[in-house]
Amino acid sequence: MSEDRITVEEFKYMSIFSEVTGATVYRCLIDGESGRLYFLVKRGELGKAVGRNGRNVKILSEIFKRPIEVFEYSEDLTEMVKNLFPGVEILSVDVTERGEDKIVVVSVKEEDKGRAIGRDGRNAKRARLILGRLFGVSRLVIR
Repeated sequence: MSEDRITVEEFKYMSIFSEVTGATVYRCLIDGESGRLYFLVKRGELGKAVGRNGRNVKILSEIFKRPIEVFEYSEDLTEMVKNLFPGVEILSVDVTERGEDKIVVVSVKEEDKGRAIGRDGRNAKRARLILGRLFGVSRLVIR
């Protein structure tokens, strides 16, 4: 099942993020491997959270001394997958459950596959972390 508990550190980041941006933060997730902070904001508040020309993201990255990324949150798994891959045309999202495993297969246009996976698999790892924590996804496949 998903490991969806907010740590004290995440809560601290969420509070500061909300104070600086005025956006409603649903979650903050810390990537232990890359040190990045991922913020999930309320639907329709992505622009407010990012700020004009990414101003808020730049300010918060300096405050936190870590790179940050902001995504719109959705309770719907398929919609959340689409939100995690901005600029990538998602053709389909298939969810399969085998025993305790939840597998998500994301089909993208061939020319978007590299962008979906990202340099050194960074975008795929990010999606795997977020979907694993919030939706209990154990495996993500990009086709």
